[in-house]
Amino acid sequence: MKFVRFGQAGQEKPGIIDNDGKVRDLSSIVQDITGAVLAGSLQQALKGVELASLPLVADGVRLGPCVAEVGNFIAVGLNYADHATETDATIPREPILFNKARSCIVGPYDDVVLPPDSVKSDWEVEIAFVISKKASYLTEAEALDYVGGYFICNDVSEREYQLEREGQWVKGKCCPTFGPIGPWLVTPDEVGDPQKLSLWLEVNGERLQNSSTSNMIFSIRTLVSYISQYMILEPGDIVTTGTPPGVGLGMKPTRFLKRGDTMRLGVEKLGVQEQKVV
Repeated sequence: MKFVRFGQAGQEKPGIIDNDGKVRDLSSIVQDITGAVLAGSLQQALKGVELASLPLVADGVRLGPCVAEVGNFIAVGLNYADHATETDATIPREPILFNKARSCIVGPYDDVVLPPDSVKSDWEVEIAFVISKKASYLTEAEALDYVGGYFICNDVSEREYQLEREGQWVKGKCCPTFGPIGPWLVTPDEVGDPQKLSLWLEVNGERLQNSSTSNMIFSIRTLVSYISQYMILEPGDIVTTGTPPGVGLGMKPTRFLKRGDTMRLGVEKLGVQEQKVV
């Protein structure tokens, strides 16, 4: 199943994509799309429901972030060896973890706003997922049972803030609008193996990132297990898993976002995002 949230920012309603690719209103069945709801009650409630019987949402309605009530927003750095190489970074022996702020989350087609003094803002297409059950000290064998669904994240990053100012990476990762997620939250049964998905990103129509999740250093199964050794993962926590090569920081000469640019990015089976840079 593909779930969405639609409507004005802060007033989104839950929806589902029907067999014709149309958005149907789920408000009569569930209050919102959250990690806890994905634990089983939502799909159970939809058993026997004919999607065509649900109210049709008008074409062109804004799609918001595909997950509501996000708890922790965890990110993984340098999870593709060729991305580490292009940025002159050491290939990690263990997953590199950092946080993005929940306040940076926006919808998949919302504008990305550059900070007033930004000079090195960058793009990063990633596959992300939401946790649906409380998870602690998981084995890799059981890890994927705690994933409620997958979606696209653009881990927008201000490289000067991230790398040239003292402290941790979070300075360059948490600016408002630096976390578009969606358009869909796709359930694991529809995704299949999350390590066999192509992902790509274009800036102004030029394909700059083009890879596969099979190239990850640490798989999603490994990441869920690993993170759960260091913190309790709660329903509604989201994790974005790292980007492949092709970012502006890795280009020679480097290239960064400017006002008026358009980013378009996609992950196989998870849809396409598009953001204008303002």
